[in-house]
Amino acid sequence: MRTNYARNLTTRKTTNVPQTRPLKGQVANSAGGYSFAVDCWTRLDRFLILGCEGGSYYATERELTVENAKCVMECAIKDVIRTVERIVQISTEGRAPKNDPAIFALALMAGQTCDDSLEPITQCALEALNKVCRTGEHLFQFVEYVTHFRGWGRKLRTAIANWYKDKDADRLAYQVTKYGQRNGWSHRDLLRLTHAVPTTPGHKDVFQYIAKKEKWLASTRPGTRMLVMAEEAKTASVSKLMKLIREEGLVREHIPTERLNDAGVWAALLENMPVTAMVRNLNKMTNIGLLAPLSDGANTVCQRLRDQDLLRSGRVHPYNLLVALKTYSRGQGMLGDTTWKPVPEVVAALEDAFYLSFGTIVPTGKRHLFGIDVSGSMGTNYITAGKDKKTGKPIPTPVQCRSAAACLAMLGMRIEPRSYAFGFTSSFQELNITANDRLLDVERKVYYSNFGTTDCAVPMTHALRNKLEVDAFVVLTDNETYAGSKHPTVALEEYRQRMGIDAKLIVVGMVSNGFTIADPNDPRQMDVVGFDSSAPSVMADFVREEGSKRNWAA
Repeated sequence: MRTNYARNLTTRKTTNVPQTRPLKGQVANSAGGYSFAVDCWTRLDRFLILGCEGGSYYATERELTVENAKCVMECAIKDVIRTVERIVQISTEGRAPKNDPAIFALALMAGQTCDDSLEPITQCALEALNKVCRTGEHLFQFVEYVTHFRGWGRKLRTAIANWYKDKDADRLAYQVTKYGQRNGWSHRDLLRLTHAVPTTPGHKDVFQYIAKKEKWLASTRPGTRMLVMAEEAKTASVSKLMKLIREEGLVREHIPTERLNDAGVWAALLENMPVTAMVRNLNKMTNIGLLAPLSDGANTVCQRLRDQDLLRSGRVHPYNLLVALKTYSRGQGMLGDTTWKPVPEVVAALEDAFYLSFGTIVPTGKRHLFGIDVSGSMGTNYITAGKDKKTGKPIPTPVQCRSAAACLAMLGMRIEPRSYAFGFTSSFQELNITANDRLLDVERKVYYSNFGTTDCAVPMTHALRNKLEVDAFVVLTDNETYAGSKHPTVALEEYRQRMGIDAKLIVVGMVSNGFTIADPNDPRQMDVVGFDSSAPSVMADFVREEGSKRNWAA
């Protein structure tokens, strides 16, 4: 029995409509074809998780930033509480590789002072400052963004002053000494601009330290000890530094640059190093000889990388592990001339950590087909590693959209025993990916594929042509489809009718644009955001359930 969706699709006579012409409800995408527009909430999620640094193949970084900024404000005007809660949720749960988009969205909302009707948006955003900007580095980034949108009004000064006063003295001292200045801003600048007044004796000591006054040295109140130890570290010997690290909890940012080439210092740091910092510094620790085959340091690193509870509590994002794996295995970073010889057991542990970082997912037992878009537009850099301090240009990562998509498909194949993956452009591309492949092997297979134009209907048309029985199509794409003779949603319905299988479609968006090939009128089609750490479990729930849910932007 055909569904209402199927009957409506047939009555629209859309079978022979090419992708360069729109179906009802579609909009032009950036590639010259037509796709469905995602709603503002889905696009907000895509921006918060994927960001837009580096742009895409068809749209520049500036264009995507402007479009996503409009989306943030559209959501805020519709429901400011829901918008802020979403920003806070994605930021605090570690679902995005970077916190930058969440900070930008919050600063954009906090900067709306030109219209009195937007005052509730500004107020709501400022009230969430401490939740999103949890470190001194986050605070400096927020200030850099927000000052492009507004001046230093009373509410902004109060919110930033509260960032300091709401922390106890010990925690504040740690943040102040760890993140002294970033983006051209210092804590002294912010205290001067906000006229913050300390509310406790401990805060007074920290404020005096920030202001570079000598009075704080005379006090032994809580919070002062970290300040004294951080100052002592600036001139300490290696042996003294190692003692301060072990006994006082100093971290890498407290250590003078000239001491960061000493293996003993790094050994002391590694003992209690947070797992996220450990992943960031694998290259350096290998370069100075702390990590070597069969070494105690390598053993410690491998044990932590395979500790799922530690990865979860440290909010280590899967994408950052993938970037670390690709960078570390290369033996050289994207910038600079530092090199190292990768330790094989560390490489293997990084791959294991990638799978573990998604959590435990129960297989559905359903038949999955993973279609990986390997067209030319998927060859752009996926997420940058920030911006170069000298040039201001985005720093590329060694992982591209197509590689990231292939690794997600690899994860799906590890979870679902009844699965098959292939690549597509405007035609089928066999990649010979198996569930036993290593991530780096999968990345190489995709990297050397034959790239071309994009037809996102290929997974369905190929399955129908070859009579493949599929319960769930998972298409990993940037949604910039244009080359097909029929639209993906039409190809899906044809597959359902001719194969007699009520197959579902999950579209994994790999770029923060406003398009999707998933038809919003079909409850058995769903969008998720690529590299949201919760996406695999959400996808499994969607496939497993007899009912359906639409547009879960995981």
